[in-house]
Amino acid sequence: MKPKFLVGGVVILIALGYMIWAGVTQSAVYFVTPTELTAAPVAGKAYRLGGLVAPGSLKWEPRTLDLSFTLSDGTATVPVRHKGTPPDLFGESRGAVVEGSWVADGYFRATLIMAKHSEEYKAPHDSSAAGYKELIKTLRGDGR
Repeated sequence: MKPKFLVGGVVILIALGYMIWAGVTQSAVYFVTPTELTAAPVAGKAYRLGGLVAPGSLKWEPRTLDLSFTLSDGTATVPVRHKGTPPDLFGESRGAVVEGSWVADGYFRATLIMAKHSEEYKAPHDSSAAGYKELIKTLRGDGR
């Protein structure tokens, strides 16, 4: 092989490796708790913050779509602000994971809210209820 092709291949491999490394490091989002975030917040760095929405802290203005609340892990609390509507399962005393960045003004600016929910399935009706039994009879079609 000619040396110029070898040098060209090495340069291309180095450039490709750098592009892959830069893409991975820029898209990495670290999961932290409120205690970890308040210990050493870095303004502008992307985080995924998880905790419980503190009771009485949820405020939403439907006209401006400003949402503010406090996330807590039992030890520390972090004020969070978001622009947009909250998810359906989002509420006080429930788990939530927010993605965004710490702002030097002393709050977390969320760009995405993910409401946590239980993975246990519960039947929507009590099987001993009379209405449920009637529904089953009609679905069977035999009138038993």
